Amino acid sequence: MTKTQSPIWHPFTQHGLQQEIISVERAEGAYLYTKDGRRIIDAISSWWVVTHGHCHPKIVEAVRAQAGKLDQVIFAGFTHDPAEELAETLLSFAPDKFSHVFFSDSGSTAVEVALKMAIGYWAQTGKARRKVLALEGGYHGDTFGAMSAGARSVYSRMYEPYLFEVTHLPFPAAGEEARTLEALETFLKAHGNDTAAFIFEPLVLGAGGMLFYTPEVLSQMAEMCRAHGVLLIADEVMTGFGRTGTMFACEQAGFAPDLLCLSKGLTGGFLPMGATLATEAIYKAFYHTDRAKMFFHSTSFTGNPLSCTAALASLKIWEEEPVMERIASIGESYQKAAIHFEKRDDVENIRIKGDIFALDIREVMPGYLSEIQPFLYKTMLSHGVLLRPLGHTVYILPPYCVTTKDLDTIYECIDFALDRLGHERRKQAV
Repeated sequence: MTKTQSPIWHPFTQHGLQQEIISVERAEGAYLYTKDGRRIIDAISSWWVVTHGHCHPKIVEAVRAQAGKLDQVIFAGFTHDPAEELAETLLSFAPDKFSHVFFSDSGSTAVEVALKMAIGYWAQTGKARRKVLALEGGYHGDTFGAMSAGARSVYSRMYEPYLFEVTHLPFPAAGEEARTLEALETFLKAHGNDTAAFIFEPLVLGAGGMLFYTPEVLSQMAEMCRAHGVLLIADEVMTGFGRTGTMFACEQAGFAPDLLCLSKGLTGGFLPMGATLATEAIYKAFYHTDRAKMFFHSTSFTGNPLSCTAALASLKIWEEEPVMERIASIGESYQKAAIHFEKRDDVENIRIKGDIFALDIREVMPGYLSEIQPFLYKTMLSHGVLLRPLGHTVYILPPYCVTTKDLDTIYECIDFALDRLGHERRKQAV
């Protein structure tokens, strides 16, 4: 390693390609400010976590005040006011069905907790069920349990021999919902009484390519699982906190799951945190005088006071500011942009859901490793916009403070990148 190289190993980065690593000095609102003097629009909320904007003053002030009181304390046998208040506030935002909150560190850990709770619930109640259902194309994180629930793909291919078995239903794409429902019915008839849980990203598969499906088919799948006693795990790590136009995506399908996984926007993107909301029945399955029957899971920073404080401050912004109106305004802008992009012959499958706008590029290799992704990413950055295409899928998922002017700049950036891509492809064809 030369003196100019950093010792940091970055996520989802092939360092062998010598990709530029950009040093960010500060951030505010929807913008990142780099050490070399650039201002970049954060059009993907820094991996879908920032909701109200970077360094929101209300969250900054709350965390600053808490930092002088209590930074960290073991959460086994101890508690503190920020955690107690956050648990109560989260439950007030969520459906009435939930009674308890288990804190963790990330989306992956929130999912791990939910899977262990679901499987443990059946074991604790003396009716062991061992099978897990999920949707093909799903992504639930990079720890081994979360990888097992996710699609078998480039993300997990190297580790497949170590993953536990999960049945993946066909994705209910538009016009193909019947195939999914038939597959689910067939599976439940054969294995319903041995299935612990169905885990799903409601309405939108994020890392799988911003794939949308309808609330109606999600509702039908939930009803079918319920008829067989299968627990429902909603992975709302990405879709929660307004991303699909409602506080939680499951609201649009008209039901509450048994376990709800949250992270990303939980703290407004300010600090890492995960939370798994559980029903009273699941909590009671582990409630016992026998210590061997407790729920065996923890991380060192469970219930961290600073993260709890950031989450509380973020939830107060939802109560005090017109956040939903901002999301609706973004959606109105998207509708106008869709009319423009529909005129391009190099894109297809334009789709909008809440704060999410996505389109696919025609006639290129699909999937995460599409050869056009590095070119698009670099071209968009050169235009002052952080967009990180999922292979051949270009998507926008900005903080809710993004302005109409910012959105127009983002659309112009996509046009610019697509034009450049078309030019390069024509050159290569000659």
